[in-house]
Amino acid sequence: MSDELLLGERRFTSRLVVGTGKYKDFPTMQEAIAASGAQMVTVAVRRLDLQAQGEKSLLHWIPKECVLLPNTAGCFTADEAVRTLRLARELEIGGPKPLVKLEVLSDPKTLLPDGEETLRAARTLVAEGFTVLPYCSDDPVLCRKLEEAGCAAVMPLGAPIGSGLGLRNPYSLQMILEQAKVPVIVDAGVGTASDCAICMELGVAGLLVNTAISGARDPVAMATAMKLATEAGRLAYRAGRIPRKLYGSASSPLTGLI
Repeated sequence: MSDELLLGERRFTSRLVVGTGKYKDFPTMQEAIAASGAQMVTVAVRRLDLQAQGEKSLLHWIPKECVLLPNTAGCFTADEAVRTLRLARELEIGGPKPLVKLEVLSDPKTLLPDGEETLRAARTLVAEGFTVLPYCSDDPVLCRKLEEAGCAAVMPLGAPIGSGLGLRNPYSLQMILEQAKVPVIVDAGVGTASDCAICMELGVAGLLVNTAISGARDPVAMATAMKLATEAGRLAYRAGRIPRKLYGSASSPLTGLI
């Protein structure tokens, strides 16, 4: 059965998106991306060395078949984020009509998203023809407003960026899923493979994972684990779990016994 993730005009069979930050070296990053099976890789535009050439450039090490997702990591205002993505489009990072990850942070300590600035930037970018995937808090009201603004998906956090705490508030996520008419992608907070499976089993469309892979003792092995857990969680969601019950229920019939 076909089970594609549709984001704007792009279709993906992998539901795991990976990042490029915090790896010890580019070869390890390249191996981990390949092991993850990801078809889309996010790149922080403000942290790219645009002067680097060949093997010194991060872009050189990203598999050619991967879609680049330029992001606005390090931006703290809507204006900064909009300028950054305009630059990405001029440089054709991700192509002339890129998918973009909008990230506007509130402060450098918590790295929590600024909802007001994110919404303001989203409205501007959608009006300029960008396909916007906004990182945001797990606030159902904000997610609804971002969808109404024309975003192609919403990307609520599972926990603060890089915390590895896993999904902290499944109830808010379930409310977001219930109302959303666009894909919901959990972005930030994943710590290990089981976190991926839990999120996918709830019905999210995908996951964006960076630190949990790049910071693992063996990033390539962890990328493989994340891939398998994402696939397993999606399959379990589509299969449909049995209801939770207070008491046991025999798996074999209790009538007609010898």
